[in-house]
Amino acid sequence: MTYRETTEYLFNQLPMFERNGAKGYKSGLDNTLSLDVHFGHPHCSYKTIHVAGTNGKGSCSSLIAALLQTAGYKVGLYTSPHLVDFRERIRVNGRMVSEQYVIDFVEKERQFFEPMRPSFFELTTAMAFKYFEDMKVDIAVIETGLGGRLDCTNIINPILSIITNISFDHTQFLGNTLAKIAAEKAGIIKDDTPVVIGNANEETKPVFLRKALETHSEAIFAQDDNNKEVLRVQPLDNTTLLYITRSFGEIKCALSGSYQVENVNTVLVAVKNIMKQGYLSECVTENGCKCMRNELSEAFMNVTKLTGLRGRWQTVKTAPNVVCDTGHNLAGWQFISRQLAATKCKQRHIIFGMVDDKDIDSVIKLLPKNALYYFTEADNHRALPWITIQEKAVANGLYGGGYPSVKEAFTAAIKAAAHDDFIFVGGSSYVVADFLKDCI
Repeated sequence: MTYRETTEYLFNQLPMFERNGAKGYKSGLDNTLSLDVHFGHPHCSYKTIHVAGTNGKGSCSSLIAALLQTAGYKVGLYTSPHLVDFRERIRVNGRMVSEQYVIDFVEKERQFFEPMRPSFFELTTAMAFKYFEDMKVDIAVIETGLGGRLDCTNIINPILSIITNISFDHTQFLGNTLAKIAAEKAGIIKDDTPVVIGNANEETKPVFLRKALETHSEAIFAQDDNNKEVLRVQPLDNTTLLYITRSFGEIKCALSGSYQVENVNTVLVAVKNIMKQGYLSECVTENGCKCMRNELSEAFMNVTKLTGLRGRWQTVKTAPNVVCDTGHNLAGWQFISRQLAATKCKQRHIIFGMVDDKDIDSVIKLLPKNALYYFTEADNHRALPWITIQEKAVANGLYGGGYPSVKEAFTAAIKAAAHDDFIFVGGSSYVVADFLKDCI
């Protein structure tokens, strides 16, 4: 098979949540454990860091991977979903797994895995774990899929677990209260293994404390006054934020989305624990954490180059300024909407689409009314029709045209936008994926 034929096989023959929704989701670890035995428990040959949460998993995973890489480690990074190329999910020191490795893995192993009918994510996780072993990584940063407790990444025994935050998403699988969702995410907490909690509230914090007590693990709440690292944040320009921190001095970061402040704080608290365990000891002198400032700034300023992270308040064009963001649920849009409102420009143009399992009614209420809208739909079975989105938007005082593809919507926005206007593309990861694939 060619690489294209191989990925089409993976996408179309294996149940895939991104394309098929609930039909593509498999709970339980039976297939994962069988695959793990078959491949000889590859994840045991390197250290791991496990990252779960509702939002911010990809950014936190990438920032940590970038720092470890900058410090001289050979680093595996497993994230999802991909935006343009399947291989984005599996990287070593920022380089995507080769096309030939994907082809060879599927051709060699399909006779074993086809009878068990694994999900797309189950097989991809097994591929990632085996690839990291074959590449002899020192450490791998592993992002969960939807949940935690029954997520197929949850067979690893990490040196550190991280749970970024908890909000309502995928409630059909994880539960309809924050406490239930937190319990599923808390399933990644392992015996005698510290866990950093990026953000917790009165409903979720007791869940994490209870799980930590059961597993004899230290729970570190990154937003607590005695742990918090980010003291102040100062924008340097449209693409860079300056962080004034408690332990690391001043750090520059090229991720300029306002929601990244919480993610950076979570990462810095996690970094202190990683250092405490000795994994960044070569960067530590008698000055302690502050000597990490240069490494952190280098990693955070070059995170997209080092890890391939894309679609996080990403500026892709200027004059007019064009930004895309993969934020796709209510919690994410609470940040995005404020940043849209604060963006200085003559006119806002918003290319917007969502998929069918998100709380679109609540998100639409957050969208700015002083903007021109281009309602669209991604090339995905789960995409809401643009006419449905437009009808809901009009009912909330938002106006604009409808476009059957992201490319057509962007073409119209570019044609209409003046030199000093602002164009935003988002609402769904799949809208951003189509934009990055077809428009730039």
